[in-house]
Amino acid sequence: MGAGEKLSKAAQLLRSLPRVTLANIRNNPGSRKKTKRGRAQHGGDKHGAGNKGSGQRQNFMRLGYETGNNPFYLRFGYEPYYKGHHLRRQYPPLSLLQLQKLLDTDRLDSSQPIDLTAICNTGLFSIVPDQHHYGFQLTDEGADIFKAKVNIEVQWTTEPVIAAIERNGGVITTAFYDTHSLWAAINPEKFFMKGEPIPRRMLPPADAIEYYTDPAKRGYLADPEKVSWERFVLAQKYGYKLPEIENDPLYSMFCMRKDPRQIFFGLEPGWVVNLPDKVILKPTDDQLKEFYKS
Repeated sequence: MGAGEKLSKAAQLLRSLPRVTLANIRNNPGSRKKTKRGRAQHGGDKHGAGNKGSGQRQNFMRLGYETGNNPFYLRFGYEPYYKGHHLRRQYPPLSLLQLQKLLDTDRLDSSQPIDLTAICNTGLFSIVPDQHHYGFQLTDEGADIFKAKVNIEVQWTTEPVIAAIERNGGVITTAFYDTHSLWAAINPEKFFMKGEPIPRRMLPPADAIEYYTDPAKRGYLADPEKVSWERFVLAQKYGYKLPEIENDPLYSMFCMRKDPRQIFFGLEPGWVVNLPDKVILKPTDDQLKEFYKS
């Protein structure tokens, strides 16, 4: 039989055979072995001597289920204790004890104003705006041993902390920083290397206006005359006398305040700091001056 006849017979055979589909595919004989386990054959004890011969297995409840077919968060009423907690502003704590240690170890200079940038430059504290951090809160831990005389700006504090600062003749201010300003304040060198103008600091949101305009909280938007009166009232309440700082050689430093639109001491919004050339570029256009002014 020639090769041509073989090919013709093979082609004729293929025409007569059924087409290969999922319905007529079978495993090769012996490719799969049947399991020996059958009825009442559970493979012996799986959970110790106490269940020997029972053949039972541990049944763990699914996550969120205690019993029944409904998870516990659907079986009980909803309590909005944490409603919107992922959107709330966070203020990492900085205690007076830690502040005193930073001053004693020369990580902070009491002869210069202390703000968010100075605290971050110590390398011991950090602010992460991505995690809704909006600055530091100064806590009262170590208030009884705090002896430093500083001009400090924080984002949140309480009445005992204010009394501890002013009892020594210091000055404290609470100020708000928006997220864009925080990125510049926590790492000025990285921001200046971008070659961008210093942005304006935004005003507080509606739910924080009351705090930052309250002279009792030493808000940076409060009336200075009312702040002076609240300093006197707080001294009467806690039983100390306000030190006279008019004759202090650092009196000008204690009077230093940032403009509500200002981020850095000595640098105005709209300026461009050129670190390689060590120069500062200031806007000359009238529209830019009008935009960046307070």
